[in-house]
Amino acid sequence: MSSTTTSSSSSSASNTIFQGLGNLIKLLPTGTVFMFQFLIPILTNSGHCTVLNKYLTGALLVVCAFNCVFASFTDSYTGSDGVRHYAIVTPTGLWPSPASDGVDLSSYKLKLGDFVHALSSLTVFAILGLLDTNTVQCFYPSFESSEKALVQVLPAVVGAVTSAVFVVFPNNRHGIGYPTSEDPNDTTTSKTSTA
Repeated sequence: MSSTTTSSSSSSASNTIFQGLGNLIKLLPTGTVFMFQFLIPILTNSGHCTVLNKYLTGALLVVCAFNCVFASFTDSYTGSDGVRHYAIVTPTGLWPSPASDGVDLSSYKLKLGDFVHALSSLTVFAILGLLDTNTVQCFYPSFESSEKALVQVLPAVVGAVTSAVFVVFPNNRHGIGYPTSEDPNDTTTSKTSTA
């Protein structure tokens, strides 16, 4: 009986760890990270910046950071028309909410976890963006050689801390830039099975 309890508790612990890892993977919108990784070498001229390059790189960092925060306040649902709809999370539910007949949008209310996710997402992107090799060479080239240990250690530490935060505040949103999963409000399966 103790071996069953041990395997059950280890299975529960591994499920919690994998769920936290899954939430960490969902932390940054993949489109934003891809856009940043694709554009940063071009905008920084591979780290050899002029004044114009610095302004363009700064604008890219701001736009990507805004998108990471904004995506934390979006969610999606499958409407009565069978189409996936994306909306902004508000204190009363989702806005705008087209084709929401039969869908309880009040369950999508703004929560404390949304602010925690937005702050975590911003922190992770800031570390990713500001410690990128091209960004460092463009804005503060002496930093890479003098603070090499910090550049190597900080991303791992921030990743570990945000993983712990996501175990405490799991992310249940599936907004813009996040992968979709099963939607409890999906009314299309019940309509097709009754037809």
